[in-house]
Amino acid sequence: MKLTSISLALATAFCAFSAHAADPKLALVYGSGGKFDKSFNQSAYEGAERFKKETKIGYLEASITSDAQSEQVLRQMARKNVDLVVSIGFSMTNAVTTVSKEFPKVKFMIIDDVVNGDNVSSVTFKEQEGSYLVGVAAALASKSQKVGFIGGMDVPLIRAFGCGYAQGAKSVDAKIDVTQNMVGTTPAAWSDPAKGGELARAQFDRGVDVVFAAAGGSGMGALQAVKDKGKLGIGVDSNQNPLYPGFILTSMLKRVDNATYDGFMSVKNGTWKAGVVSKGLVEGGVDWALDANNRKLITPAMEASIKQAAADIKSGKVKVVDYRTGNSCPV
Repeated sequence: MKLTSISLALATAFCAFSAHAADPKLALVYGSGGKFDKSFNQSAYEGAERFKKETKIGYLEASITSDAQSEQVLRQMARKNVDLVVSIGFSMTNAVTTVSKEFPKVKFMIIDDVVNGDNVSSVTFKEQEGSYLVGVAAALASKSQKVGFIGGMDVPLIRAFGCGYAQGAKSVDAKIDVTQNMVGTTPAAWSDPAKGGELARAQFDRGVDVVFAAAGGSGMGALQAVKDKGKLGIGVDSNQNPLYPGFILTSMLKRVDNATYDGFMSVKNGTWKAGVVSKGLVEGGVDWALDANNRKLITPAMEASIKQAAADIKSGKVKVVDYRTGNSCPV
């Protein structure tokens, strides 16, 4: 998308703001996966829409089509004199760092990374905790005792998903085999469904019968392969159970919707603060999905085991190692 068209889109969207002068002016910038990626960005959109429905306060929105575009879009937002700009994804870290210094009177919020600044709030997640839960589910559902993980871009954040997943699976069966593959090492790894499907099929050929895909758009290819091959898949970020009912065992929920909603609401209520917040199971930042789409796949015994694992993590009885702490995994 050219910047001229972005400007027009922003101006049009801005007209949707509430007419009340006292209402905050809010903005949301989606990552390169796009608003309706059925994953991370869409979750942010759903949180913003929930805020809009409850408060009748609109918001400005835009999607970047490349990481290089981030700074330009954030500047356009800041020049609209908005009160808060929420940026989705760690790929916007450098842009938020730069633009937040240029506009010290505008509040910025980044979801999924940390940027220090008096006008920046950062929200991170304990992905390892939610991944542990779906790892428990995978091990309990697997008939081959071989489970798989497909990550998008090979970065510590995605390794944290895979490590938590492996810890959960091995808490059920210490001998279970966990195969892990990454789509790539550049941002293009988030949008290569063909490669995601290829990796999933390769894992199936090795006996894997449950695959957890944390790979953005590439994960869509992996989940399609799950359906095509009659295996079980695990979704990520938003509830992806409805994609292929009967084939998606569960989804690891990363509550980007709650983070976005809370950010908007904090500005409305005058409680916004700069700093870093990390959201895990206790804070409602991560979870697993159980609904009508996967109810038949999750037996009562499996549900009880997953809920017990969650309770043990919340109480501190089980401490899930974060790969990012030492760039290593204990299993």
